[in-house]
Amino acid sequence: MINRRGFGTAVGVSAAAVSLTGVRGPQIASAATAAAAAPGTHAAFPQLKQIRAGLLNVGYAELGPAHGPAVICLHGWPYDIHSYVDVAPMLAEAGYRVVVPYLRGHGTTRFLSERTFRNAQQSAIALDIIALMDALKIEKAVLAGFDWGSRTADIIAALWPDRCKALVSVSGYLITNLEANLKPLSASAEHTWWYQYYFATERGRLAMEDKTLRHDLTRLVWETVSPTWDFDDATFERTAAAFDNPDYAAVVIHNYRWRLGLADGEHRYDALERRLATRPVIEVPTITLDPERDPFTAPGNGASYRDRFTGAYEHRTLMGIGHNLPQEAPAAFAQAVVDVSHI
Repeated sequence: MINRRGFGTAVGVSAAAVSLTGVRGPQIASAATAAAAAPGTHAAFPQLKQIRAGLLNVGYAELGPAHGPAVICLHGWPYDIHSYVDVAPMLAEAGYRVVVPYLRGHGTTRFLSERTFRNAQQSAIALDIIALMDALKIEKAVLAGFDWGSRTADIIAALWPDRCKALVSVSGYLITNLEANLKPLSASAEHTWWYQYYFATERGRLAMEDKTLRHDLTRLVWETVSPTWDFDDATFERTAAAFDNPDYAAVVIHNYRWRLGLADGEHRYDALERRLATRPVIEVPTITLDPERDPFTAPGNGASYRDRFTGAYEHRTLMGIGHNLPQEAPAAFAQAVVDVSHI
């Protein structure tokens, strides 16, 4: 049994802004020690599944009992479902039905129609997950994610709280405000976002379409945003295979250009984007996680987004951990899911 002290020792967890005091789920069980939950314990998922959902044929991993409480784990960029390769078995062992989908443009997920615009604006991706839940007959789930996955989970929690039992969001409140994105940041912050501006150019688009250049660019991002994560070549290559999706470049480029106001979305999502522009609060029970060594982590130990969460809430900072938090600190991520689901 992994106790909380073991988590704190293993990944340097500190808690702040706690309002869930005394509310804890059962501790994640493993082979008996925290060492069994170390990053890299698992190399792959069981055989993947496919299902038609909305505009997509979604590829996904599923572990755990079919009638267990549902948890949907959402990856970011430049990552894939393997960010949860150690998290998912721990949650499945604890009795959860764990679903880990490839987002549009990644892995084995495909658009059903060649005519569909390869759109990656935030509301479109969120609706993909609602459609997946419908297809899998999941009425309500704990949503957990980082990067694109945090944003997607935040949106569902804010706009469709009836579908979200609880939320684990790495880096807090990530719903995009297009107007705010037009304002310059500090020089150091702009430097951290270098690839976003690269993708705004034709050179950046061509680089994402070139397999070798894409490979080297995404690996560089891994190295710079997770400076303490000593991943090996095999770990990166397992994820990089998901970037060979024929729609990958188009989806990634549109996502970052849309965020900067350099690419249009689709009118069908206008009403949702207007609601998101108001920065809607999230009322479902939430644990936010800040990776301390992630260059994107805002200062203030979660203070910058605290007012966006109005329900039961706890914030945790993971010392020494970088951007790909669930793969770097799987035990701490899994425990957050268990804890937030037992409020």
